[in-house]
Amino acid sequence: MAQQVPEATINDMDAYIEKLFACQPLTENEVEHLCERAKEVLTGESNVQPVPAPVTVCGDVHGQFHDLLELFRIGGHAPDTNYLFLGDYVDRGYYSVETVTLLVALKVRYRNRVFILRGNHESRQITQVYGFFDECVRKYGNSNVWKLFTDLFDFFPVTALVAEQIFCLHGGLSPSVDTLDHIRALDRVQEVPHEGAMCDLLWSDPDDRIGWGISPRGAG
Repeated sequence: MAQQVPEATINDMDAYIEKLFACQPLTENEVEHLCERAKEVLTGESNVQPVPAPVTVCGDVHGQFHDLLELFRIGGHAPDTNYLFLGDYVDRGYYSVETVTLLVALKVRYRNRVFILRGNHESRQITQVYGFFDECVRKYGNSNVWKLFTDLFDFFPVTALVAEQIFCLHGGLSPSVDTLDHIRALDRVQEVPHEGAMCDLLWSDPDDRIGWGISPRGAG
């Protein structure tokens, strides 16, 4: 049964989404309110989140806000098109704040049509190196928005199962995981670990070697 979105939340999210599509960042208080609502939604989702088909699956966005707008222009806007984003919304690009804020607002507004997974860049450590932390400080004058979002990232699901058939995630498989129930049992509400199943799911890459091996990236 679909969750009902409270009318006050709908009105708030519609206002936020309109503002963000104009590439105008939310205020710090608005981001705090958004993250509170998002945490309520994401807490109810599984480590292996069921996603109905049809759905458009999207890879890394990395702060490329105008590319995200183009993606919506070509693919259609929610809720007319269902979306599954596989992580890495922040870092590298110049508009990480606008990008992640818009996707989270769309998630809260259309919780049964927009799905957002965690990537390896949805992490406190990585975002302090690759740009999101600095961008937040530059745009807001402090690190509060960075902390709000990185705390929220802990609640993002780590994998999805589309139409009960197609397994989707940001990284790759893990020698520590044999079944989907193993993933469902993970405690995901934490900073991305440096090793283990959750680390692998967000970091691992395919390779031509037979069997498992240590990633040259140092994680996964």
